[in-house]
Amino acid sequence: MPNSTHRALLLFPFLPFLSKPMLTQAQQRVPADTTRQKVTLGEVVVAASKVEESFLQSPVTVEKLSARQLRLTPAPSFFDAIEHLKGVQVITPSLSFKVINARGFTNTTNVRFAQLVDGIDNQAPHIGGPIGNVLGPSDLDISSVEIVPGTAAALYGLNAINGLANFSTRNPFRSEGLSVQQKVGINHLHDPSSSAKLFSETSVRYAKVLAHKLAFKVNGTYLRGYDWIANDQTELNPNGNATTGLFGTENPARDQVNRYGNESSNRSTLTLGGKSYQVARTGYNEQEVVDYQLQTIKYDAALHYKLGGSAELAYTYRGTVLDNVYQRSNRFRLEDYHLQQHALQLTTPVVQARAYLTTENTGKSYNLRSAAENLDRSYKADTDWNREYSTAWNAATTNGQTVAQAHATARAAADAGRLQPGTAEFKQRLAELADINNWDAGAALRVKADLVHAEGQVNLAEALRRGGTQLPANYDVLVGADHRTYLIQPDGNYFINPESGKDPLRDNLTYSKTGGFVQAGARLLDERIRLTATLRADKNDYFSMRFNPRFTAVYSPTRQHNFRVSYQSGYRFPSLFEGFSNVNSGQVKRIGGLRVMSDGVFENSYLRSSIDGFNAAVTRDRNTNGQTLAQAIASNQGQLVKTPYTYLKPEHINSLEAGYKAALLSDGRLLADVDFYYNTYRDFIAQVEAYVPVNAAGEPLNPGTDLNTIATALNARAGQARYRLWTNSQSQVYNYGGSLGLRYDVAGGYLAGAGVTYTRLDRTESGDGLEDGFNTPRWAYNLSVGNEKVVQNFGFGLNYRWQARYYSQTFLVNGYVPAYHTLDAQLSYTVPTPNLRFKLGASNLLNNYYVSYLGGPSVGGLYYLQVTYGL
Repeated sequence: MPNSTHRALLLFPFLPFLSKPMLTQAQQRVPADTTRQKVTLGEVVVAASKVEESFLQSPVTVEKLSARQLRLTPAPSFFDAIEHLKGVQVITPSLSFKVINARGFTNTTNVRFAQLVDGIDNQAPHIGGPIGNVLGPSDLDISSVEIVPGTAAALYGLNAINGLANFSTRNPFRSEGLSVQQKVGINHLHDPSSSAKLFSETSVRYAKVLAHKLAFKVNGTYLRGYDWIANDQTELNPNGNATTGLFGTENPARDQVNRYGNESSNRSTLTLGGKSYQVARTGYNEQEVVDYQLQTIKYDAALHYKLGGSAELAYTYRGTVLDNVYQRSNRFRLEDYHLQQHALQLTTPVVQARAYLTTENTGKSYNLRSAAENLDRSYKADTDWNREYSTAWNAATTNGQTVAQAHATARAAADAGRLQPGTAEFKQRLAELADINNWDAGAALRVKADLVHAEGQVNLAEALRRGGTQLPANYDVLVGADHRTYLIQPDGNYFINPESGKDPLRDNLTYSKTGGFVQAGARLLDERIRLTATLRADKNDYFSMRFNPRFTAVYSPTRQHNFRVSYQSGYRFPSLFEGFSNVNSGQVKRIGGLRVMSDGVFENSYLRSSIDGFNAAVTRDRNTNGQTLAQAIASNQGQLVKTPYTYLKPEHINSLEAGYKAALLSDGRLLADVDFYYNTYRDFIAQVEAYVPVNAAGEPLNPGTDLNTIATALNARAGQARYRLWTNSQSQVYNYGGSLGLRYDVAGGYLAGAGVTYTRLDRTESGDGLEDGFNTPRWAYNLSVGNEKVVQNFGFGLNYRWQARYYSQTFLVNGYVPAYHTLDAQLSYTVPTPNLRFKLGASNLLNNYYVSYLGGPSVGGLYYLQVTYGL
């Protein structure tokens, strides 16, 4: 991490533009810009209501990045700039993979937040969420960004109960020509885990109107770099051998966060010298089993045809090939990963329709944890390793070594012949494991999935008016319908087809949803009051129909002042992975929570948390109280708790929101936006680990088996059939908060902004140990200032962001994420002829390394030079 001298050197190039020019401009008299008010009042949004409407009068909270804000941002890309919006949280699993969320319950695969490009969902089908912006637009093709922080399910379905982002691209009829952008940069400065690395991104856009009615555009982006490194060595099992006095490096069951292959499923209980010890396999650090070189190649082409008037038909093709690091419960290397999308859209003042197909092929991707643990097991099985460990420990203590010394000696003996990172043999074995599609023996991620979607909406009020019906202009009626089907090719490890009569390894697994909505609105009292009511219905496979209502009201005593209130509900149906997963992972079977996948498991299993407590008590009584194994089991078996959870139901949210948005001051240069919300969640979808007791043959014990026999089975690894199941929380969960944002067009061309967000979780009872972690800071704020022409053709942009520490709860690790702050900065210079723009920028300028969630990578500064032509 740089010292103060380094920081001063990094800041030095920016200082001239942060002092004198600003003061000089402040002293100059600049004529009032009477166009600013028109710009502020004239901004429109679409995401809030699926029709164009005034930004100030949107019925729910909407955050927007305009073209001007995107030019001023010091972030390396428009997608990175989203983190600068109030009410939005972004976490970073990878340099080229960021996850957007709003209003709590963040995780690395956020299936509660939808991400659209021109209204088209760009999720990876089997994941249920997007992989950052790899299937989205480039900086050259982005027009604007709209974020709805809060449930949008009543209009969109799409499981958008935490929010929605819509990226609008540039229409080739309105933006012709050639644009080229080159970024070169460097990261990993002063990184203790790596030397400095280069970063490069090249983007090209070309658009042309071929005829009065026909136009096309093509885009291409090629990115290369070195990913952020996850190297957290925090101990997750510090008390694994507390009853024997072994802690820290002496603990033979150490489990560091980013070291894999030494997790709970890689531990054994060994009886040594009359005492029980937890002993884990040695495992490997993440850096040793992954290539951090990242690459993204993405491309798209669109053909637009004007049908007459403002009607337009467009076909768009998008594709991407990527290599980077991705995270669910475990971390993955995505390699040669392909996504493709074909989309057809019709846009008219009355009808909007779109249909699209997204295909996914995970290529040569693999699971880092499975790779590490099977590297250990492939050279020596657990039973052989444990036997050699025990023999060496006994010999060492006989020769006078202390208990701690004997454990170190035993590990060295049992690790004899272990594959060493970096060697040719290690690399060959890792490549072999990465191609074995069974996580109990290999690490491959081999999924092929498709998503087929069709939707349409009709503006009935506009249709009636155009047809001659005398419908007042202040009434609106919108109706829409959509259908979506997921198609999965079973691979035998990640997915199978569980439907009766189907070949589980040949017949495609399908999962479908059909829905529709009707929305009616009225503008009353000379448009001072806008009322809207929406009702949506969705029918998902395996579930009955669900209804989502939304009611909104906007009161505008003047055009500048707008008060809003809304109530809406939303359902989230289980994603493919939550409903149908079928993964052998670390000797734990992860299965979907639908009855068709997990029939009988819930009824016959015991909570892992209670089994861990039971086994810890048995070990304590043996090691400190001198009890026999049978006595210890008998005295502690009452701690075992049968799993109280059951098969999946849809997740549900009720949301109440109020807000105020205004263009203040006489010229409307100050935009103020404040919102408050209160959410209640029911049947929250999350995971639980539960074990079924089995006999010596591996068969589940009969339901009527006595508790002592069950406890004896669960006390040994061989007596446990381990499962991780998707189910619903039994706690009522509340979430509330608010945000305040200010944007000020200062005289002289300066644009300043400030935003603060407060988010809070509450429950009717203490957590039941199941909920997905809230994983959200209570407080966060952003400050920004910029000017495209602070002096002559020089401009600058600054953004400072701070967020409070928060408690992170995932299946990988639980604990506190420290508070952190970042300063992003950029200097720009524009050459009007030949339309060149230079930007010297830095993300995390001060290079203060931080983690945005536990188990994730450490993020430092990225310093770049960007040259753009033609935009």
